[in-house]
Amino acid sequence: MKILILGAGQVGSSAAYHLSREEANEVTVVDTNADVLRELQDRLDIRTVVGHAAHPEVLERAGAGDADIVVALTDTDETNMIACQVAYTNFRTPTKIARIRAAEYMNANNLFTQDAIPIDVRISPEQLVCTHIEQLILYPGSSQVLDFADGRVRLVGAKADRGGLLVGQRIATLKDHIPNTEGRIAAIYRDGVAMLPNGDTVIQEGDEVFFIADRKDIRVFMSEMRRLEDPVRRVVIAGGGNIGVRLALALENTNQVKIIERDPRRARQISERLNKAIVLVGDAADEELLLEENIDNVDIFCALTNSEEANILSSMLAKRLGAHKVMALINRPSYVDLVESGSIDIAISPQQITIGSLLAHVRRGDVVKVHSLRRGAAEAMEAIAHGDKDSSLVVGRAIEDIELPAGTAILAIVRGDRVIIAHHDTVIETDDHVILFMTDRRKIENLESLFQVGVSFV
Repeated sequence: MKILILGAGQVGSSAAYHLSREEANEVTVVDTNADVLRELQDRLDIRTVVGHAAHPEVLERAGAGDADIVVALTDTDETNMIACQVAYTNFRTPTKIARIRAAEYMNANNLFTQDAIPIDVRISPEQLVCTHIEQLILYPGSSQVLDFADGRVRLVGAKADRGGLLVGQRIATLKDHIPNTEGRIAAIYRDGVAMLPNGDTVIQEGDEVFFIADRKDIRVFMSEMRRLEDPVRRVVIAGGGNIGVRLALALENTNQVKIIERDPRRARQISERLNKAIVLVGDAADEELLLEENIDNVDIFCALTNSEEANILSSMLAKRLGAHKVMALINRPSYVDLVESGSIDIAISPQQITIGSLLAHVRRGDVVKVHSLRRGAAEAMEAIAHGDKDSSLVVGRAIEDIELPAGTAILAIVRGDRVIIAHHDTVIETDDHVILFMTDRRKIENLESLFQVGVSFV
């Protein structure tokens, strides 16, 4: 697949890294900064073009004429929109994906049609990050909460501790603990190494456990992995940027929310947009300010400024002063593991969260949703099964008869309104939404081929 990425910023570079690792993809990156492109080309097997992303001549040089997908990820909404317009008008590029940051654009659905601005998929990293944090707050103790089937099924990651009912026991005993629920442990990461568990696998303290369950059963399954934490009430947000304000708006009706913003003018603008949240002018790394605001009574401190160094320092300080849990927005993937091994509970990586939205539109077969996990090493995917037993490698077959790539498991099937936790003898039917987990995403091409319908399918 020929993919044209416009913009070599943090999100664009991350997209280039993930997409170029798959042999079937030919990736070209366009940016005005020749030095950044040179550095990317030294690290990745990609082609680069220097120039303005929306200029017709630059897009032509970049190969827009035979590109399958244009992904516009520059820092400017207007540049991304015009680039998609040019790609469609001049080159009839089939799929156009654009990063749109402004909520005013994101909410204007009538703008984005083939007769107006021809963007097929709009991605807002800020909104994706905000939703990600909301889910972590909704399920205290989780490290990741991933939606499938429009939110009816969730894949949750949580670190096992000695308060969990299943810790120290075989997984097979799970059905005895919670007999009236349906769920499954998808994968375990022990000392950073992935395991696809079976009934005899024993959960150990410190394991990062990924399990899938119906939305209503998540807290019950969480109690098997760790002692349930109290619901979050008090939240402090450091940084009044797009993400901070979106999060405050999402939480202010159900939580006690305070935002700390350094710029007095920006703080005044934020206070006019919010109804219940309190806006404080100051530095989130100011110890006196945090003590005045009773940081030791705060359930979650979220550092969401544009400076990851400030996020790391303010989170570490808040944790030392007694904040129950701290989260920090980290842009450099190499920092994520580093900070989570210290006093910061959760590192939020915008690139990691955003890349799944892109991968869902790059995958072959009818893929509805993709989530990238474990810094891109693993992947969870929702794909729709089409065809019949003659034209499909999965339809009409029991799961035990499907030749899945090594390290891959089928976790659940959504059939109409039913959520079916997958067992070895579960038979996949046409139009089933199949949810899979891959511990090694290098095998993705083998998995994709299973969900591609043969030529005999009409």
